[in-house]
Amino acid sequence: MIQGKWFPQGADLNEAAAVRRAVFGRGEDPLDGEAQNVVVYSDDTPAASGRLWWRDGSFWIGDIGVLPDFRGRKLGDLTLRLLLFKAQNHYAREVRLRTPEETEGFFARLGFREDLEKGDAAEMFLPGDEIQLDSCKSCKKADCPNRKD
Repeated sequence: MIQGKWFPQGADLNEAAAVRRAVFGRGEDPLDGEAQNVVVYSDDTPAASGRLWWRDGSFWIGDIGVLPDFRGRKLGDLTLRLLLFKAQNHYAREVRLRTPEETEGFFARLGFREDLEKGDAAEMFLPGDEIQLDSCKSCKKADCPNRKD
């Protein structure tokens, strides 16, 4: 079973930090005091995590990571959608992130656009009124059984 669990500021972040440490080589940091973290579990095992915080008039998404043994199962996509859902429920005017150039396409699929290039990372944004969590609305398959036009 796949499920997501939210961890607010001040919560025990051992599981989120363990995923972050395994994927990015770093665990908890001062940003955790501002951020809400989400952990995605596969059969009660932490498999992916990400975080969302508010700064300078925008929601920011960061540190979406999936443990190597769980990659290819769309858990990164689920983590991103959970973060966007939380931002949308808080009436986000805009969601921003920084990502390495090679992962821009992952975020572009859900509407993020490049705003600034800073060294080896791009800053991307998505206006809050353009958050689209329904995959079927952007699906190109005319014969998809889930499509309800």
